[in-house]
Amino acid sequence: MDLLEEYRRATLFFEAGDPTGAARLLEPIVAAEPDNASVRQLLARAYFQTAQLGRAEEQLRALVDRDPSDHYAHHVLGRTLERQGRTSEALTHLRIAAAMHAEHPDYAQALERVESKVKPR
Repeated sequence: MDLLEEYRRATLFFEAGDPTGAARLLEPIVAAEPDNASVRQLLARAYFQTAQLGRAEEQLRALVDRDPSDHYAHHVLGRTLERQGRTSEALTHLRIAAAMHAEHPDYAQALERVESKVKPR
């Protein structure tokens, strides 16, 4: 199997709105190249978009463990935890992402949304 060609195909599937098809192509690539952050990130995004949140979390935690400065992985991990109703855990990762990349409006919006859920009323 040509892993680069499969990754390109998976990217096309994902961009065409088929994250399930992309995930099917990406899973064996991650198994063959577990240290490839780009492949793992796309797989996490595919899982996130198909509401396979446990699987997305697993991939994103691997990315954050490998590179704690990956602000995007922190952001998507925070969003994944938020979707699972784990707002306190989500808040930690969303704060990290926003602190590292403060000018990104999506990061600030996600952080504000989760902070409003965690704060006592």
